[in-house]
Amino acid sequence: MADSILVLDAGTTSTRAMIFAPDGTMEAVSQAEITQYYPRPGWVEHDAQEIWDKTLSCARDVVGNEPGRIAAIGITNQRETVVAWDRNSGEPLARAIVWQDRRTAGFCADMKSYGHEDGVQKRTGLLLDPYFSGTKMRWMLDNDEAVRTASQRGDLAFGTVESWLVHKLSGGTHASDASNASRTLLLALDGAQFDEELCELFGVPSASLPQVVDTHGRIATARAECLGAEIQICGLAGDQQSATIGQGCLAFGDTKATYGTGAFVLTNKGRDIPRSDNRLLGTVLYQEAGERTYAIEGACFVAGSLVQYLRDQLGLIGSAAETEELARSIESSGEVVIVPALAGLGAPHWKPDARGVISGLSFASGRAEIARAALEAMAHQTHDLASAFAADGAPWTRLRIDGGMSANDWMAQDLADILDLEVERPDFIETTALGAAILAAVGAGLQPSLDAAAKAMRGGGRSFAPAMTADVREARLQRYAKALGAA
Repeated sequence: MADSILVLDAGTTSTRAMIFAPDGTMEAVSQAEITQYYPRPGWVEHDAQEIWDKTLSCARDVVGNEPGRIAAIGITNQRETVVAWDRNSGEPLARAIVWQDRRTAGFCADMKSYGHEDGVQKRTGLLLDPYFSGTKMRWMLDNDEAVRTASQRGDLAFGTVESWLVHKLSGGTHASDASNASRTLLLALDGAQFDEELCELFGVPSASLPQVVDTHGRIATARAECLGAEIQICGLAGDQQSATIGQGCLAFGDTKATYGTGAFVLTNKGRDIPRSDNRLLGTVLYQEAGERTYAIEGACFVAGSLVQYLRDQLGLIGSAAETEELARSIESSGEVVIVPALAGLGAPHWKPDARGVISGLSFASGRAEIARAALEAMAHQTHDLASAFAADGAPWTRLRIDGGMSANDWMAQDLADILDLEVERPDFIETTALGAAILAAVGAGLQPSLDAAAKAMRGGGRSFAPAMTADVREARLQRYAKALGAA
């Protein structure tokens, strides 16, 4: 009997394929790195063809010669990244513009100066920032001849990464789930499909956009030539929504934080459309039979990518795992503070032109102090978000964490200390992939509901209790606030 789930996790720095058993156990995984292109300062691009080729290769690795055991496919993806392709040939027209890219900062500033931000926020839950997909689409139309020509011919397809993968797997289906669609600036939170007025405002032809569908259900069918048999695609969600589901945050007020390339906190807001007075975001958490459950979100653009920067650009560490050893080797960071604004500042500051800062350096500062300060920056950024959530009437009572960085015990304890809050971490920290498996299991009818699937497929975990004195916490936060002013 086919009862396993194939999950495709198309992330920012790598793409993976995983097989999940009905109880949520990961049985197989294959991973490939994605090339990062930085053609100019503030620009970040991917090769969409590479994303497809490597995702398909990884999927074939784990499926092998047994496609009959796969009941359904779930897909989760880096959000906001835009792919443009020819809907007839299925070939990409330009490099994908990645969510971290800041090239549309000037366009966003102009839109704000024309007084559009309040109206856009009320309708979409989002702010006018280069982070989101709509401005990237507009940039492609204005600056890429192949994209513009395809649009004039009526052959242009725009989509986020899950749309691109569904199109390639199915051989033509053009669909985006509501969670990803809600990150484009082109979907009203209470609108079933992309909004014509918003499309006109941003100059994006609605005919180029996908159909907005549920996050789980029978969405499309992967062709037999891809994996050896036709397989239903039954789950789609942006990575942060997927992680929220994988953490079992299915009740109003449940909160999770994912520490991957960036850091993202989501609180379940139920059927209430989120409204923020503190520059947090409203987003679709999931959609079932056309009914939406929403979340309020805070996003920090740089988390694990800061550690990667210390390793690859500065050569200060040999591996990400080394940061925990270095942090434990000293009693403090020696007043070294890092503001990791390498791609601007996200919530709640929203300063796209901010740049990274390392302050408090002295002759006593070495690799250990900088590595520890990099980990401390995660707690500092999260504290900023906690304050904004509380001001919006959504205070955290506990925080569930996941993502690659959360495996670092020192960082998990530091989060608990700075937040003065219990922090929970599951034994299986790849909750983004697990969330896609849960969605696909429900969408394929293997589980009756998200609640039932989460109970059946999630494992145990570990808690971290705060142990820092108030004076030490306050001194840390004051140093961070001072450094933040220089970013």
